[in-house]
Amino acid sequence: MLDDDDLHALAEDIKELGQIHPIVLDEHGRILDGRNRLAACEIAGVEPQFTTYDGADAATYALSVNIRRRNLTKGQLAMIAAKAGSLSERTGRSPSEQPVRSLSEQTGVSLGRIGQASTVLRHAPDLVESVISGAIGLTEAYKTARENKAQADSAESQLARLRAEDPELADKVVDGELTLPGAWAERKERAEEEVRQRRVATTFLCETVPPLAQARGTATALLYDPQFMLTGRAITAEVIDQAIEALTEMAQAWREREAA
Repeated sequence: MLDDDDLHALAEDIKELGQIHPIVLDEHGRILDGRNRLAACEIAGVEPQFTTYDGADAATYALSVNIRRRNLTKGQLAMIAAKAGSLSERTGRSPSEQPVRSLSEQTGVSLGRIGQASTVLRHAPDLVESVISGAIGLTEAYKTARENKAQADSAESQLARLRAEDPELADKVVDGELTLPGAWAERKERAEEEVRQRRVATTFLCETVPPLAQARGTATALLYDPQFMLTGRAITAEVIDQAIEALTEMAQAWREREAA
């Protein structure tokens, strides 16, 4: 876009002489050429004149109009090429028909620079117009885009790992109920609690099962005397039945563990 002074000068010219060149739209009504003319017409209070592009490749047309403008840097041209190439892809044209390589040959903008611009287009789209207008350089925008890409890749890998470890928490992140850092914090708490429970269970079993196994074939059961029992740990027929069930469940768990 023109700066304010030039834009108002264009508006005065249109007000005095009329709009000489129409604003060019594509078949969907999007502006291919003439944003400044449209803005100048609005300032001048003149009804703008439009025409619709009827060629085969609107992206190439828009690109050719842009590269004819004066004082465009290589970074601006690269960004324009990447944007036009993206439009060609969305309209279903094959890569050989995209204008990117043609622009590289015509202006000397390297395919590498156009590749950087494509990275900006994908990972920092809010900076595209700033690069085209010259408000920021392509190098600066590319640095931001790479940082965004690294963060996105890291987030994707962390989410994939979280899904493998705890699908429930991963679903909460996807649904927006938890942030990814919040989900990992909860995952850490769950993991720590699981370790604590494993430690307690292991200690309990190691203290209980081996002595019980040692009592097999001895007179231990016959020597049991209620007057010496530990407080709250009386042995009754019901307790023995529950102990047998617990040992049965334990045996099943061990068989499944060994089979895994």
